[in-house]
Amino acid sequence: MAIRVQRETFDVGAELASLTAGRSDIGAVTSFVGLVRDMAGDAAIGAMTLEHYPGMTEKQLAEIEAEAHRRWPLQATLIVHRYGRMEPGEPIVLCAAASAHREAAFAACHFLIDWLKTRAPFWKLEDTAAGPQWVSAKASDDEAARRWEQDR
Repeated sequence: MAIRVQRETFDVGAELASLTAGRSDIGAVTSFVGLVRDMAGDAAIGAMTLEHYPGMTEKQLAEIEAEAHRRWPLQATLIVHRYGRMEPGEPIVLCAAASAHREAAFAACHFLIDWLKTRAPFWKLEDTAAGPQWVSAKASDDEAARRWEQDR
């Protein structure tokens, strides 16, 4: 299990290689990479700034990761989430789940990002032509996270 909240960018390939290095018990790795978009609806995005609550963020991510390990037979997981100012095309978040079999890896990775989006204390500020705008929570994210409540 590994969690990092950092300002610096990350290399997805290097992160996944590190996750599986020396591990012959892993038969499947799934990953999700979130990127900064250049559009939000009809508004062009020049950059995005992510803020977080240090200490609380890592604690919440650890709880989400531990829940994934309770639900599925996982060999390893990884969550890397950035904060600070990011340009369109830059990676924001990486969630990865490794298991002996693909089903657990797919489900756990999906769970990790769904719960991270709704439970981790991050706040997004988008730079638009109309000025900076805070991003509101999306009902679709809440709905995606709720389906995992039924699986508890």
